[in-house]
Amino acid sequence: MAVSGLVPARFLCMIAHLVLTIVILLSRDSNVKACLPLNYSPNEYDSKDTELIVGLSVALGLLVFELVGFMGGISMFMSSQAMISTTLHASAAVSLAYFIFDAWPCGHYWYIFGFCSAFPAVTEIFVMIGSFAFNKGI
Repeated sequence: MAVSGLVPARFLCMIAHLVLTIVILLSRDSNVKACLPLNYSPNEYDSKDTELIVGLSVALGLLVFELVGFMGGISMFMSSQAMISTTLHASAAVSLAYFIFDAWPCGHYWYIFGFCSAFPAVTEIFVMIGSFAFNKGI
């Protein structure tokens, strides 16, 4: 069955995305400074730092939600969800690695968040609703 190869790939991509999000959360100083002009005030730094903390925290919450749906077996063997999730979380892992190493500005994070964290979480919500409301899936 073709889906069997997607299960470990999806899990590994989600874990890679999770680990990189935690790494950025713990070492976000260079990315926050990349968002600011050369002469910045502490208030500007705190504002950008808070913005990045909120984005990363929401992404962590969405990843945990998606992992619960996956590990709970709700969407584990749904090939369409597995392809969406695997593709987008792998893209997130690569993008976040560049975000860390190249110290991308904070504004770039929101594109990664929208496409690679929010979109797969929304599709996971639809899968859960379909599974519970219409007794599909599992």
